[in-house]
Amino acid sequence: MSWFKLLFLAGLGSVRALAQQSAGFSGEYWNELQVPSTQLIQLAQAVPAEKYSWRPAPGVRSISEVYMHVALGNFLLLDIAGVKAPDDLYRSLATNVGRASAIVRKNDELEKSITAKPQVVALLKRSLAAVKDNFSRADQAALNRPVDFFGTKTTVRAVYLRILAHDNEHMGQSVAYARMNGIVPPWSR
Repeated sequence: MSWFKLLFLAGLGSVRALAQQSAGFSGEYWNELQVPSTQLIQLAQAVPAEKYSWRPAPGVRSISEVYMHVALGNFLLLDIAGVKAPDDLYRSLATNVGRASAIVRKNDELEKSITAKPQVVALLKRSLAAVKDNFSRADQAALNRPVDFFGTKTTVRAVYLRILAHDNEHMGQSVAYARMNGIVPPWSR
């Protein structure tokens, strides 16, 4: 069986469960979000703690930094979409002008300072749950609301699509990192 068929079948059960959520863009988004969310968590849990500091080359993100980048990126993008980033991580940041840039700078710090597997996995799960929870409450009016994305006018919908693309991008990177370390992704065993 090809890897594509395996990936499709692995996600099929999740897709069926989510199909009841809603139709249209919301249902399609739910279906697409489920795969990288599930796989990122499964892979983060499968990688041994001692491998979290591994990086493929100097100056490239380590395994823990990639998972933190995903988690913190989710919080940044949700903040841009109008969902305030968690106070325990971003308490002292500006509340208006320059907030997104301040979150980016803070994320750079957090990505390098939170490296232990239990904390990394917890933040990854927390951020993915925040995306799912807040998207599930967004109606069409909320998704159509205009927002500023680093100087570009867009919509909340486009920000949620950026979350999906970003999570998928780094899920693929995480698969490559795992395989370079002899770790088989759980869904492809």
